[in-house]
Amino acid sequence: MSIEKARIAARKALERMYQGRATVIEYQKIKDEWGMTNFQEVTVLEDQPCKLSFETLTSSTGDPVATVSQSVKLFISPDVVIKAGSKIIVTQHGRTTEYSNSGVPAVYPTHQEIMLTLFEGWA
Repeated sequence: MSIEKARIAARKALERMYQGRATVIEYQKIKDEWGMTNFQEVTVLEDQPCKLSFETLTSSTGDPVATVSQSVKLFISPDVVIKAGSKIIVTQHGRTTEYSNSGVPAVYPTHQEIMLTLFEGWA
């Protein structure tokens, strides 16, 4: 089997595990009819298959109480471009949550991984 065929097979296997759907929204400059520049939300991608992955992180810094945080990672097609700072709305297992991507995605031949944080508003 050629390397390219193996990559295609691996990508299809990953995409079969996608259980969610993502909508990507950017906050863009838009000129109104009077030439004034305003910012508004613009949907740039809708209903894109994806998968959320969660990891609980526990750290103990010597305090009697450990700190617990959660890491959220989005797995999505490497063919889509999601800009840093975009709002990403993901519906998975019947729940819809708004996230913001926290940086540049890690892009692989089979998928891309984007670290997410809960959306708290436009920066």
